[in-house]
Amino acid sequence: MKITMLGTGYVGLVSGTCFSEFGFDVCCVDKDKDKITNLKKNIIPIYEPGLENLVKKNKDANRLTFSIDVKKNIANADVVFIAVGTPTRRGDGYADLSYIYEAAEEIAKNLIGYTVVVTKSTVPVGTGNEIKNIIKKINPIAKFDVVSNPEFLREGNAIEDFMRPDRVVVGYETEKAKEIISKIYKPLYLIETPILFTDLKTAELIKYAGNAFLAVKISYINQMADLCEKVGADVHDVSRGIGLDKRIGSKFLHPGPGYGGSCFPKDTQALVKTAKHYGSNISIVENVINFNAQRKIDMAEKIISTLGKNYTNKKVSILGLAFKPETDDMRESPCLDIIPKLQEKNIQISAFDPVAMYEAKKLLKNIQFADSIEDCINNSDALVILTEWNEFRSLSPERLKHMKGNILVDLRNALNPDSFSGSGFNLIQIGRPKNFSQ
Repeated sequence: MKITMLGTGYVGLVSGTCFSEFGFDVCCVDKDKDKITNLKKNIIPIYEPGLENLVKKNKDANRLTFSIDVKKNIANADVVFIAVGTPTRRGDGYADLSYIYEAAEEIAKNLIGYTVVVTKSTVPVGTGNEIKNIIKKINPIAKFDVVSNPEFLREGNAIEDFMRPDRVVVGYETEKAKEIISKIYKPLYLIETPILFTDLKTAELIKYAGNAFLAVKISYINQMADLCEKVGADVHDVSRGIGLDKRIGSKFLHPGPGYGGSCFPKDTQALVKTAKHYGSNISIVENVINFNAQRKIDMAEKIISTLGKNYTNKKVSILGLAFKPETDDMRESPCLDIIPKLQEKNIQISAFDPVAMYEAKKLLKNIQFADSIEDCINNSDALVILTEWNEFRSLSPERLKHMKGNILVDLRNALNPDSFSGSGFNLIQIGRPKNFSQ
């Protein structure tokens, strides 16, 4: 079976590579010539643990190829996946579907024989039907079916999520399309992965509903953390106490500076716009969006307040710039809101991230980008942890001795408070009742 993946971004590259690992003949197609040239050289445009090796393995086995030839690879395909971007549309918050519709037009012009067209991108309800209409209008004699197969890949853990998913969701209309998609995911049947077959609109909505629910959980525990600080409780114990309830679960109950990344911000916005379009009340998600935006501003104020009244020209060291560990993705990272707020107060910023420095330099200005943790914290008045990379978790008072000040603002609760008790450092965490100082 020949699979063509339109788009070599995060979703397309990971999905295409993993399908080739399943044993299928996969070609990942993109109009970006430089990207395709680099992929042919095994130069990966994103940071994702294990992806580089998996790409090389399947390229060497001749199961995975890269091309700019859209026409040829659509014509030769049994299944065409659409994996292009659906960013938030400027000005109104709706999902920008222009790339999706462009892909549908390309598919329509080049279909030969029966083909299953699969939407892998995250798209609003009704997009599958619109894709079908576009193809029929351009190519009335085309033989095809449209399927919705949303991705559920966590950055930093994407390969594992694809190979051993919690579930696979497939929205379909004909038994023929269902049979073909079932063959593609047959390797997952062997590990008894639940595969949920639904109609197109339900599959499209499942992705948005899932991401919005996780955003709600994150915001909920952040609000609980604020309450814990006021009443003198420990949010970690609260989180564990409620997370042990199987109806709630422990995932996404970790306090922090607010959610970011490529999915939650745009998907919650798009879900709200869809609900308003259909006259449906989804105020919970609307409130979460507003709270999360304010959360980042509040965290900046929290940092500023630790510096006292004379904060001008003080140096604050930021550890972690990516929106989460194990990725170089800077999209909607909390640092993009927090750092400018600090700079408005004439606070000097040094920053370090193990992976995201290249991307961060495109987005952040007037910052000293450090080459190491030690370089970053040298002579700083305060240290802030914004991303919980593993190498930050082991920081000790001894390793921080080159700081000028003693303020540690841990916005991910990555540090062990016991390690700083009696050390002379003032450790400030989220939702915890005590600061640990000498």
